[in-house]
Amino acid sequence: MAEDGEGKREPPEDEGNRGIENAMLLGFFVVLVAAGIWLLATMADVRKAQDCAAQGRRNCATIDVPAR
Repeated sequence: MAEDGEGKREPPEDEGNRGIENAMLLGFFVVLVAAGIWLLATMADVRKAQDCAAQGRRNCATIDVPAR
């Protein structure tokens, strides 16, 4: 009796390509997380400006103070 899968052998995976694929995925996720953080910060700034304008204030723009 032949056991299941005895005659079926998969070729070995190429370790070099696996490392490159892992590095590419890591880079993609780092960029994705950075974009998400930037988007959240931008949305928070817009929300603050909209809340200020909704209260009827006139000077809702962010004031940049130069460094001394």
